Amino acid sequence: MPPTTPETLVREHTVYACVMGSRAFGLATEGSDTDRRGVFLAPTPLFWRFEKPPAHVEGPAEEQFGWKLEHFCELALRANPNILECLHSPLVEYADATGRELLELRDAFLSRRVHESFTRYALGRRRKLEAEVRAPGAPRWKHAMHLLRLLTSVRDLLRTGTLTVDVGDRRGPLLAVRRGEVPWPRCETWMTRLAGEAEEALVRSPLPAEPDRRRVEDFLFRTRRTSALSYG
Repeated sequence: MPPTTPETLVREHTVYACVMGSRAFGLATEGSDTDRRGVFLAPTPLFWRFEKPPAHVEGPAEEQFGWKLEHFCELALRANPNILECLHSPLVEYADATGRELLELRDAFLSRRVHESFTRYALGRRRKLEAEVRAPGAPRWKHAMHLLRLLTSVRDLLRTGTLTVDVGDRRGPLLAVRRGEVPWPRCETWMTRLAGEAEEALVRSPLPAEPDRRRVEDFLFRTRRTSALSYG
């Protein structure tokens, strides 16, 4: 097959596409960007060359980012917060047969590993916010809002076994944080409480200890084989 550019992989081989960011979280305000994320299935013959398909592609549109299917699944099995939320976006723009099967696998990626991955990510963000306050100054309130959203999300995921992306009726309090209307000490207390509640939820979580790696691998094998045969 002829050479394929990264942009072509996104334009012609995307299997799943969604909107993420504030619009998916239910936190969009006037002027919010539209962040688009997707997954592409690189044709199997491209792997037979010295230069392999990229793991991810930025663009071709503004605020657009896509992952190669295999890489996306690897990150999801590691409970990467951004990837898992992408799989659970309420704003799906496109899904072909492969994309729909990927969505049907959402529960296979969920496990108690989310506690470590989400809280580690949240801790890194919190340290940056605390450094901004010590500067001295004020934290980036938008980042504080999203940190609280993330901590709430993982707590509820551990409690229920279901990942819900849209914040629902928590929109008002979270937007108040974004506007800087909630003092930083109150935000810190809020964050600490959510982290503690997530720790408690881990003990009784309905989630399995590990993701269903075999089920995901079977999906990848069948998908890759089908791609190879279609170019035979």
